[in-house]
Amino acid sequence: MSLVVALSGGIGGAKLALGLSRVLPAEELLIVANTGDDFEHLGLSIAPDIDTLMYTLAGVANPETGWGRRDETWSFMAALEELGSETWFRLGDRDLATHVERTRRLRAGESLSAVTADLCRKLGVAPRILPMSDDPVRTRVLTEADWIDFQDYFVRQQCRPVVRRLAFAGADAARAHPDFLAALRRPDLRAVVICPSNPFISIEPVLSLSGVRDALASCAAPVIAVSPIIGGRAVKGPTAKMMTELGLSVSAATVAERYADFLDGYVVDHEDARSVEHIATRVFLADTLMTTLDDRETLARVALAAADELRR
Repeated sequence: MSLVVALSGGIGGAKLALGLSRVLPAEELLIVANTGDDFEHLGLSIAPDIDTLMYTLAGVANPETGWGRRDETWSFMAALEELGSETWFRLGDRDLATHVERTRRLRAGESLSAVTADLCRKLGVAPRILPMSDDPVRTRVLTEADWIDFQDYFVRQQCRPVVRRLAFAGADAARAHPDFLAALRRPDLRAVVICPSNPFISIEPVLSLSGVRDALASCAAPVIAVSPIIGGRAVKGPTAKMMTELGLSVSAATVAERYADFLDGYVVDHEDARSVEHIATRVFLADTLMTTLDDRETLARVALAAADELRR
């Protein structure tokens, strides 16, 4: 049995993670989830990227938003608003059960990875979804005014502030999950796939953990990234805005440069073929916009085929 390790954030990454889950046996896929977005809200432990991955692979994600659960109701939020409480981060009634159960079990002493594994099992998610760490790491955003928490920037302020810097609080002390590092050391590792998530807020928190970049650079398998940029635009989210504000060119090539010390292959959209002609990494062209389930499966096969070709 070989293994594929996928690094993923939320919505964009979850699309490719779903594709990989449909073309690989469950026991051959390990999905490592960003937890830099995690935060405490209303006394609850919220893990947005883990939940998006979990709901997507369980087939219960909201198809319109990509986050949260389908057929959601909002009685809790309506009652909270009546009480004059904070409603800027919306928690649906069905989604709320996940956060309550996670919080209860974390406070009882269980690890985030153990709770995640059990929630996945109960929702029928076959591949393993593994938090990047059981230790807290929190993404922070330096705006023109001050440092703020990521969810304040992303949800409360709708990405409006100008981004000057990003930091990952707790990363110096946090340990990458040992099963993650062990997977990267396996001699039968087939591929590492970096899903088309925002490189700054979804992938770099994972890379900020001690030993992860070195482990990726030295692992036995090719490391393949799929670009989140198509034609100089981000498919979803604030990636392009962040790149501009950080003084970077909004291009597929810029994303590849973030991974240059360990990247072996790079899957980009046909539209971006010319923009990556100068990069040192081997480039593979594909239709990378995933609007259908077939698109997700096809792109997953392209990423795996790229890794297999590089191994040969």
